[in-house]
Parts: sequence; structure tokens; C-alpha cells
Amino acid sequence: MMKKWLPAFALLILLALVSLFDSGTLTGFDDPNISGADTAWMLAATGLVLLMTPGLSFFYGGMVSRKNVISTMLQSFICMGIITLVWVSVGFSLAFGDSIGGVFGNPMTFAFFNGVGAAIHPDLAPTIPFVLFALFQMKFAIITPALITGSFAERVRFSGFLLFIILFSLFIYCPLAHMTWHPDGLLRRWEVLDFAGGTVVHMSAGFAAIAAAIILGKRKSHGVAHKPYNVPFVLLGTGLLWFGWFGFNAGSALGANSSAALAFATTTVASAAAMLAWVLYDALMGRKISGMGASIGAVVGLVAITPAAGFVTIGQSVFIGVCAAIVSNIVVYYKNKTGIDDTLDVFPCHGVGGIVGMILTGVFAQEVGLVYGETTTFLRHLASVFLVGAFTFGLSYAFFKLTNLIIPMRVSEKAEEYGLDITQHAESLSKSTTTEQITVMIREAAQQ
Repeated sequence: MMKKWLPAFALLILLALVSLFDSGTLTGFDDPNISGADTAWMLAATGLVLLMTPGLSFFYGGMVSRKNVISTMLQSFICMGIITLVWVSVGFSLAFGDSIGGVFGNPMTFAFFNGVGAAIHPDLAPTIPFVLFALFQMKFAIITPALITGSFAERVRFSGFLLFIILFSLFIYCPLAHMTWHPDGLLRRWEVLDFAGGTVVHMSAGFAAIAAAIILGKRKSHGVAHKPYNVPFVLLGTGLLWFGWFGFNAGSALGANSSAALAFATTTVASAAAMLAWVLYDALMGRKISGMGASIGAVVGLVAITPAAGFVTIGQSVFIGVCAAIVSNIVVYYKNKTGIDDTLDVFPCHGVGGIVGMILTGVFAQEVGLVYGETTTFLRHLASVFLVGAFTFGLSYAFFKLTNLIIPMRVSEKAEEYGLDITQHAESLSKSTTTEQITVMIREAAQQ
């Protein structure tokens, strides 16, 4: 049991030793181009985006069964540790380093944050310290693989999950971030508009989720009536996500300016509209208005407005929220009839929400949208949806297969029966479960 973690521990020690050879110096503290107002706002926004990941852990943790709550929450929480080091060592360079073909950055440009200091960067961070820009982008990189975890909740092996999110971050997230947000990125040169991550974050997570559900297969309990462990957890998680999303969207303006104010407004209005649309559609379909429905609807609205936040009017954001909620609700219904076990509906909510947001950004974007008589942006957005979907699904499927060859990603039936909290982490929410019982259950699950 201990030996299987030796390579990971050795890699961490090697990373720590290599970091000592960082030749960077602390410079740029007196850069006259730095705006105090922009810097203050971006410091706050960066903290807000980080808060979204613990919020997501509560959002997902409240939805699963009691025996999988800790495991589900930890899968989100651990991303704050592992993706941070991936981002510092090479991820930021792959995303924002010198462009190689418009697809990814040179991995050596900013390796170990070399050259990422307190001064501005004229192209990427013209009014704030470059290191603050790098940290803000880090929080996006953290939450994206965390979003995927909802698709394979209650049946994934923790060590396999860790390997997959590293592969996903390096070879899927970072190239998408480069293509979309780097000045020389492929999608950026096509003038595809993605204000805060409709493609980079939500579509990528959604299509990866479908790949995960296909590879890992159904839970033993799939099709059995499922009762969420703690709906108040879901409501709490939604509140934290909504609050943090102001940093996510308004922070993507990279300054304390009118674009940030517009994004702040469209974000909250779209989420409010989507929440109401979801619960009222449920009511029309004969279902009860519920805390789960209100929470999911609000998050779908946040997802859908993300690519459009700084490009559309407040009235248009209402339409985007309502449209996304109804479409996602319908997709959830039909997904449940397919037999695909996307546990927490990551694709119907994040994938479809991102798709709707990207398409409607092409419709409503100020001056270049379809409603203003322009077709170019709309058509390029349609093309980007197919490109990003194929790229993300294809590579995610391949990386799940590869990971499965190295570390079987599906836990045993016995482990699934006992729950991942006990079998993966030796922890339990049940006060009646003794240490001896936990030890026996772990042993039985490992022997199967």
C-alpha cells in the first residue's frame, strides 16, 4: 500500500529540489505602469476564484450518498494542491509562454515562474503585476479538473484520479487556455470571444465528463432512486460558487473598469434568471420546486454567462440564463434515459451550459454578434464548439484509457459497496463505524 505512493512522493521531492535552482529575482516593485486600483481588484478576484473550489466541494459533496461525501469533496479540494504545483512548474508556461503554432506555449518560457515577477507584462498584464495575472489564471486551472469529478463520483480510484487530472491539465486545459487567451492563440486569432472560460473551463470539463462516464461505466446503484446526502451542503456550495463567480467573470476584465462592472452585473442577473427558469420548468413538468433544482439552475446560469459576461447587455443576460436553464434541464432528462452514468450531470450542466453560452455570445456580442447583422463571429463560435468538443473528448478519452492501463480507475465492487470514504481514505461520517471495522472493510475491498 505504501510503496505505490513512492513514485509520487519522489516526484514531489524532485520538484522541490529543482525549484531551488530558480534563477529568478524579485524585481519590478517600482514599475510605474502598475495601477493600484486594478491590482487591488485583481487580488480580491483571485481570492474569490479560489473560493469557488471549496464551494464546488460542498456543491458536489451534498449531492452524493453519505458514504462518498468525504471522497467527493476531497477530489475537488486536492486540486488546490496538485494543480498549483503543476501550474507553477510548467502549466503557466504551456498556457501563456511564447506561442508554438498558436496551440500551446513554450514550456520553458516561464518554467517555475521564471520571469514572472512584480512588474507588468505588456501583452498579458499591462496594469497589474505579472505574477498576479499568473495566480489569477492558476485558479481557473484548479477548478476545471475539479468540475470533472462530478461525472465519476462514487466509483473512481483516488490515485488514478490524481494521474488523470495532471494529464488533463497539461495536455488539454493549458493548450485550450493558450488557444483562447494568448494574444497569438489559434482561437484568439480567429477572434473567438470567450470572456472568462466558456470553452476553456466549462466545455472542456463537460466533454471530459462524458468520456469519464463512458470509460468507468455505471455505478452498481445506477438507476436506483438516489437521495442526496445533504441539500443544505448543496445550497451552501451554490452560494460560495455564486460569490466566487464574481471574481471569475468580473476579474477576467483584468482591472477595475467598466468591463468588470458589466460582467459583475450580467453574472448575477443571468444566474438569477436561470435559477427561476429551472424551478419553474420543473414545476411545469410536474416536479416539485426544490433546493437542488434552484442550486443547479443558478450554477447553469453562471456557466452560460461566463463566455459572454463582458460582451452582452443585462437584458441579453436574462435571455441567456433562461435559455441555458431550460436546455440543460431537458438534456438532464434525456441523459438519464441513455444509461450514461454522469453521476452529477456535469455534461448537461457545464458542457451544455458552456455550449449555449458560446453560441449565444456569437449571437449577442456587442457590435459583432448575429443580432447586429454580423455572421463571422457567430459562425466561428459554432466552429469552435465543434473543435473544442472533439479536441477535449478525444484526448480525455485517450487519457482515461492510458490512466486505466497504469492505475485501474474503477474501484472494486466491494469498495463501491462500502463507499469511497472508507475504502479510499479510511474516514467515515458515521460515528458508529469503528477503526477496526474500517480496517476490515479496506482489507476486503483491496482483496477483491
